[in-house]
This record gives sequence, structure tokens and C-alpha cells, in this order.
Amino acid sequence: MNGVRLSRRPYLLRAMHQWMTDSGLTPHVLVDATVAGADVPKAFVREGRIVLNVCYDATRNLDLGNDWVTFQARFGGVPRSVRFPLTAVHSIYARETGEGLVFPPEGEGPPALGESAPMGPAASRSTTLQSDAGAPEPDPPPPRRPTLKVVK
Repeated sequence: MNGVRLSRRPYLLRAMHQWMTDSGLTPHVLVDATVAGADVPKAFVREGRIVLNVCYDATRNLDLGNDWVTFQARFGGVPRSVRFPLTAVHSIYARETGEGLVFPPEGEGPPALGESAPMGPAASRSTTLQSDAGAPEPDPPPPRRPTLKVVK
């Protein structure tokens, strides 16, 4: 071995993306839009973050590279190139189940498995962007508290 330590992030991102795709789930990534070099649709950024649908049906020429994620998608009906460094990716999760992976800041320990911590749009307090539909999905309403009803 030559002693070069490679980042696990790109390998884990690709593995989770493949698992979600093979499972019929829709992979989404939570991206820090403030990271240098991040080129994402600013109109859909909320609190410095954006959630992007990265399934193959929603993107064109998706490349989950070792340093950058790049693809083309439609936002509000307008075709757009998207590009951001892998260090900007906070998490990848399945829209349907919330299962996924949260990445620590670069240089810290291994990522935490997401099955114990939901990572969907409500957890990120960010708007989910369905790039194939061209319009953002609203955050789901907060869960209702259980109530008891008297039935006579």
C-alpha cells in the first residue's frame, strides 16, 4: 500500500445511491449551497441548503465523481447544469423511507447510519426539490398528536 488515504465519502455516496436505485427508492441529497464552487439553483436554496432529487429519471448525465457531483436537470421547466463538490454533501437519503447516510464534516469520523435518525425534508428543515417535476415539493405537515374520541 502506498500510504495514500482516500476519502470514503464518494464511495459511500455511490453505494447508497445504487442501493436506493436498486431498491426502487428515490435518492435525495442534502447539499450545503454555501460551499465554494457549489453551482445550484439559488431560487430553491433554503437556509443555505438545498435538497436535490438525484435519481436517474430526474437527472441527465449524473456523475457521482470522487470530487464533484454533476448533472443536468429541469428546475421550474428550465434546463440547468448543477455542480457541487462532494464536501458539500451533508447526507443522502431515500425520499420514501428516510433511510440513508449522514456525512460528518470532512476530516472527522465515519458517517452515521441514518436508520436511527430520520433525514427526510422535515429533519433537514429544507424544501425538497423534485428536479424532474420542475417545482419544489412542500414540506409535509407536522405529525398530528394522537387524540382520543368518545364513541357512543
